Amino acid sequence: QVQLVESGGGSVQAGGSLRLTCAASGYTYSGYCMGWFRQAPGKAREGVAHIDSTGRTSYADSVKGRFTISKDNAKNTLYLHMNSLKPEDTAMYYCAADLSSRYLGGVFAGCPSPGNWGQGTQVTVSS
Repeated sequence: QVQLVESGGGSVQAGGSLRLTCAASGYTYSGYCMGWFRQAPGKAREGVAHIDSTGRTSYADSVKGRFTISKDNAKNTLYLHMNSLKPEDTAMYYCAADLSSRYLGGVFAGCPSPGNWGQGTQVTVSS
C-alpha cells in the first residue's frame, strides 16, 4: 500500500511560490524523521529539507531562507512552503519517512536513510 502521497506541484514563474503537501496513511508522522528530496534530469537525488520527530529542521544551502518545512502531526500531513522560486528549483519532489535522524555536534543534520517514499510531484519554474 502506498503510504505517502505528494501534491501541490505545478508550473510557476521565477519568483513565485508553491506549497507542497505530503499525506500519510498507515502510520503517523510523530515518531519519524520526515524529508523532502528532489531530482532533476541528469542529476542525483538531493535532500532539500528535513524535520525530525521533535520539530527540528534542516535545509540544503541552496534553499535555505526560501523554503520552509513544517508538519501537522494530528493530520499526518507534511508541507514544504517554497518562496522566491528559481529555474534551478525545477525537479521532481518527493517526500520520505525515516526511522532515524542524524545529528552532528548536537545539531540536526537530516534524515539519513528514508525507507518509505512517495511517488513525487513535479515542480517547474520558468524564467
